[in-house]
Amino acid sequence: MARESRSAVTDDLDATASAEDGDTENGVAAEDQLWYVIHTYSGYENKVKTNLEHRIESMGVQDKIFQVVIPTEEEIEIKDGQRRTVQKKVFPGYVLVEMAMSDDSWYVVRNTPGVTGFVGHGTKPAPLDDADVKRILKQMKMEAPKVKVSFAQGERVKVVDGPFTDFIGVVDTINAERGKVRVLVSFFGRETPVELDFLQVARIS
Repeated sequence: MARESRSAVTDDLDATASAEDGDTENGVAAEDQLWYVIHTYSGYENKVKTNLEHRIESMGVQDKIFQVVIPTEEEIEIKDGQRRTVQKKVFPGYVLVEMAMSDDSWYVVRNTPGVTGFVGHGTKPAPLDDADVKRILKQMKMEAPKVKVSFAQGERVKVVDGPFTDFIGVVDTINAERGKVRVLVSFFGRETPVELDFLQVARIS
């Protein structure tokens, strides 16, 4: 049941849109097929997803619990001069479940190891709004990963690549969308703004 790929997320989004048009899936009316949020122990999101999917299969409730999704987004992390793409959880400690709420489906989810409860009002689980579901799935579908910035405006950094290698400067502006940073370096006795790639500078520890 796992749906990890980008294409799977697209399928999720299409399925959600289809349900809004009044279609039924597995004999469940669209108005009963809703997304809920469950809270997990910190760092247990992946384990909860795996455990819940196993329980859904072993307890034969595929017609009541349809999808288990951990909202994630790709992020470019620059560490020790190396650039790598990592999966970042958008809502740490939370997992999304598409299900038809009933005593049986509630029991299966609520008693999954690592689950601390449903998000809702009091003891009643509250479904997510359709707009929120679309926004979350669309965010997961985005192809361009975000760049994790490890330095801040006004911080002193060292240039580690390019013609200004080994120069010390101060971060002036950061453009996360372009992956660029403008650094003020001292050049011939005056401050000169230099635009660099995030990978070309490093924090001074």
